[in-house]
Amino acid sequence: MSDNSDSANSDPVDAVILWVDGSDPKLAEKRNHYLALEKKTSAHPGALPLRFASSDEIRYCVLSILTFAPFVRNIFLVTDEQDPDLYEDIRTRFPEKVDCLKIVDHKEIFRGYEQYLPTFNSSSIQALIWRIEGLSEKFIYFNDDIILIREVKEEDWFIGNMPVMRGKWLLPPFRKMAGNKLKVLINKHIRNNKDYLPKISFYLRQWKSASLLGMKGRYFFHDHTPHPMIRKTLENFFAKNGELLEKTISYRFRDSEQIIAPSVAYHLEILDGNRNFGKLRLGYFHPYYSENRMNRRIRRCMNDPRIKTICVQSIEMLSSGQKDKIFRWMDSILNLQPRT
Repeated sequence: MSDNSDSANSDPVDAVILWVDGSDPKLAEKRNHYLALEKKTSAHPGALPLRFASSDEIRYCVLSILTFAPFVRNIFLVTDEQDPDLYEDIRTRFPEKVDCLKIVDHKEIFRGYEQYLPTFNSSSIQALIWRIEGLSEKFIYFNDDIILIREVKEEDWFIGNMPVMRGKWLLPPFRKMAGNKLKVLINKHIRNNKDYLPKISFYLRQWKSASLLGMKGRYFFHDHTPHPMIRKTLENFFAKNGELLEKTISYRFRDSEQIIAPSVAYHLEILDGNRNFGKLRLGYFHPYYSENRMNRRIRRCMNDPRIKTICVQSIEMLSSGQKDKIFRWMDSILNLQPRT
């Protein structure tokens, strides 16, 4: 696929972002209550505190969409009785977009499934974002740590009313499957750690989503990047697979048995004949990178015009120096006053 292919039409495009502020005492109390109820601890792979941490990434995410993707109509921010209060930022910098930010509570998309609330599981929430009232047929799904750093055109995400799928083909993750079995064997039967659970693998869950649809020989792996999707694709799939939907959203905390909705959507597109494949064009920043590696990544993102998106994962784990460097860089990109 060429990145300069046919341009998209003028149908509206919305953005959807999942966000949570884990430092909110009310939310933390609620989360701890359900951890105890399900006899889990914060060490459970689906309940690690880092999953709920917020370090102002949502502000950069929203402002980057308004700055570099002005064709986006509405930004739906899906959350649990919270609000990041970005209205003054938007009013000051984008007065024409003052009404574009819409707060969507979990209760809206879980209507009819209220028994599975509250949820602390982004995979459960992902499976229901197509139920947002007023959501456009074409929409882009963001995690709150995904930030645009250059101008994006609609055809970067949609060509001929079909999503552009950025990622790569991979063989089934047999090594990871075998590795998990070995870890379980060692920890449960040799170290006598009966509660041991292996890390929830992004690769294995994408493979599970693809194989569920009959794609056994390989799967299309997507990374931490914006995901363009068609609302009707998910609605039609889950209308025919109600039990799978209910099983997916029943987990309050992330679980290895869950499918990943963007992966399902991509593989449904592929099975339907969509061949709009694109390279990732992503700058990925991990908290375990050394300072030198982090600096190299920043320089590469600054110098390579093909990179339009970055993901800063678990920014709260960065050293204060690395964190300041990332924030100063993003402030300069978005023309914001430096943080104090």
